[in-house]
Amino acid sequence: MSDHRTGRVVVLGASMGGLLAARVLADRYAEVLLVDRDEVTGVSGYRQGVPHGRHAHGLVARGYQILEGHFPGLTEDLRGAGVTPGDFSGDIQWYVEGRRMLPSHSGLVSVPATRPVLEHLVRARVQALPNVRVLERHDIVGLVTTPDRSRVIGARVQQRVEGSQEEVLDADLVIDSTGRGSRTPTWLAELGYARPPEDRIKVDLAYTTRHYRLAKDPFGDDLAIIPAATPGSPRGAFFYRMPGTDGRVELSLTGVLGDHPPTDPDGFLAFAKSLPVPAIYRAIRDGEPLDDPVMFRFPASVRRRYERLDRFPAGLLVLGDAVCSFNPIYAQGMTAAGLGSLVLAEQLRRGGDPDPIAFFRELGTQLDSPWDFSAGADLGFPGVEGRRTAKIRFANAYVARLQRAATRDARLTDAFIRVAGLIDPPSSLMRPTTMLRVLRQGRVRDTTPDPAAAERLLGRA
Repeated sequence: MSDHRTGRVVVLGASMGGLLAARVLADRYAEVLLVDRDEVTGVSGYRQGVPHGRHAHGLVARGYQILEGHFPGLTEDLRGAGVTPGDFSGDIQWYVEGRRMLPSHSGLVSVPATRPVLEHLVRARVQALPNVRVLERHDIVGLVTTPDRSRVIGARVQQRVEGSQEEVLDADLVIDSTGRGSRTPTWLAELGYARPPEDRIKVDLAYTTRHYRLAKDPFGDDLAIIPAATPGSPRGAFFYRMPGTDGRVELSLTGVLGDHPPTDPDGFLAFAKSLPVPAIYRAIRDGEPLDDPVMFRFPASVRRRYERLDRFPAGLLVLGDAVCSFNPIYAQGMTAAGLGSLVLAEQLRRGGDPDPIAFFRELGTQLDSPWDFSAGADLGFPGVEGRRTAKIRFANAYVARLQRAATRDARLTDAFIRVAGLIDPPSSLMRPTTMLRVLRQGRVRDTTPDPAAAERLLGRA
């Protein structure tokens, strides 16, 4: 351990945001203590504290780059776990309203790992650090502050065992990475600080997921089949092979604004049949179900605007879903946590303990692009409540046109994938060369067949 490491950090929550924070903090502090209500050591399957872990997860390209930077060689760990990385454009079948966006080699890595597999591998790397310790099966009760409440100096926790007593974990810094249910806004109010303003986009989304072993392979050389949910075709799906070699596949169906995929087997199959990509229905109709459908509901995207506060207690930071929780169909959550870890690392490089106000303002800048992308796209669905500025209306109309044009122009597919992967900002889609390609394709008469319509005409759906 380097001589410059002093002090202790307590990280509340040992999910992806907490793990990435711990990796960065371990370079600066003598001890990093991760606290979680679940048992996590050695756990490679689903766990209660991550209910969305049972459903499709994506690590977009920027997130992959951040994780590989924090954990060099993680890609090889993933291969060892049966995960086959591929290209985000060339190895995934992306569909928009039944038409496939033309694939090409984007150079952006797609990692088709389930959330439990990815989290297990990252956790193993973090727990291998000599100055990181995990305190499992402990509830987080509250914060400990100085008498004047200007600084957080620890956290109160309690073991999840009958008859246990609260204990105080002293800390030079406390990180809240407890996710959507974060109690920091309440704790702030109790300490006499303002709650952060919130942006909230109600989408009333549900994922329903089931696993199969298929009689026929619908993927070929591709990793996944993804019909993207759009205002014109709001039902979506994520269909891909599970890591390993036993032939299992995972199908997560998605529906917004109360149009939720059912959890009864017949209803699940009927919902899959309604998708604009018939190959998914045909594959599971003839496949062997391995479990019952399970639903996860996501009521709203929420961004807590900590960067707008002018007072905040020293010794406390918030990151990951506790700051910004995105509509999961855009697969930005883990990457946003990664962006937070980079902001934290930069703060630590400047010396001393991180300044909360400076941290939140820098983090807010990093979150602007992914939030604008997902919140703006959600407001493209007519039933989603929210203010639609002229900018948002124009952007949604333009992106819809770009996606249609991408069914004929692979360069446009790459441009869109780079934005969705958080490599390029949404404004990059407005570059003159890109706009010109969209306009040119818009002049081409649309003769691309609609697979679902063709199936219906032939009576095969």
